[in-house]
Amino acid sequence: MADWVVERIIHFGPGDFVKNGLSHFGFHDRTGHRYAIFHQKHFLGLIGENDQLEWTVAARQVFEGTPNITAKLNYPMYIDNMADETLLVSNFGDARLYRIDVGRKKAELFVDGSRIGMKDVGNCVVDNEGLVWVNEVEGCRIWRFDSTGKPVLTLGDGIPGFQSSAVDFGEAKFNWIYDIRRGPDGNIYILDSRNFAVRLIDLKRRMVNTLAGTGKAGYEGDNGDAMHATFGSSPTARFDGPISLSLDEEGNIFVGDRQNHVVRMIHRKSGIIRTIAGNYNSVTGMSNNPEEKDPLKLNLPEISSMDYYNGQLFVPTDLSPEAGELAILRKLGTGR
Repeated sequence: MADWVVERIIHFGPGDFVKNGLSHFGFHDRTGHRYAIFHQKHFLGLIGENDQLEWTVAARQVFEGTPNITAKLNYPMYIDNMADETLLVSNFGDARLYRIDVGRKKAELFVDGSRIGMKDVGNCVVDNEGLVWVNEVEGCRIWRFDSTGKPVLTLGDGIPGFQSSAVDFGEAKFNWIYDIRRGPDGNIYILDSRNFAVRLIDLKRRMVNTLAGTGKAGYEGDNGDAMHATFGSSPTARFDGPISLSLDEEGNIFVGDRQNHVVRMIHRKSGIIRTIAGNYNSVTGMSNNPEEKDPLKLNLPEISSMDYYNGQLFVPTDLSPEAGELAILRKLGTGR
């Protein structure tokens, strides 16, 4: 399994949004473009080649001189590419998805989740058929929409539950789904957070499998079968359990084990899980040494939305309500 090294640490203080060409929270799309997201201030933007924002999407203009595409975003969460090269943006705050046509500088409502009974919206992931998958966090359901925004499939009945074995689509249950991602195999991967598990939507077999986790909390299982692993819990936290999921081009899975303050990697071929960054004794408010190269010495008190792209894993963490850091890990052997 690959080893990792800390390539860079960027500290974000009050007022920082884009710094050194990166944002605290953001995602690369399939073409390599990176988008910056400011959840609490309800806007996002494309980071251009000059390390500045080329444009933003928000209810009103955010920065003087930066073109804005008007859309009433409400706690935007995730971006993905539609088949026609438009962008899809999910909003946790009002369960809406917007479709952004950058060329025409136009945004239109794609899904109004509240009208179809969704409690909220997490990520939006476009599959290889051009259909859109969305996780409903508190509603414990996963939705699939066609290219026009019409719902065509729902997994889960809204009642929290868990199955450690494989079940068909009609039987699947979840418990507060914080993250979903498309894997290189075309399947959809789920962070079933309050079940402390990673699940897989197998599209060909129409089954939901469990890949990691026992359904119980803890910090066990490293260097063994991920099916026997446990992930961290903080029952008093609004978002209890692991909070972030990402995959690389080989299908290896990265879990932001927020309450254990670590990043854990599940090797796709062997199913072995191990900790690759952070440590259980991380301290809130303590900045990392910018010269640190050992991922296991990183202070990651509250890991948020991770992003993997081209041999690098981007790990944002909140140090306090006013400050955070982005740790960029590099997979050794990638030649970067």
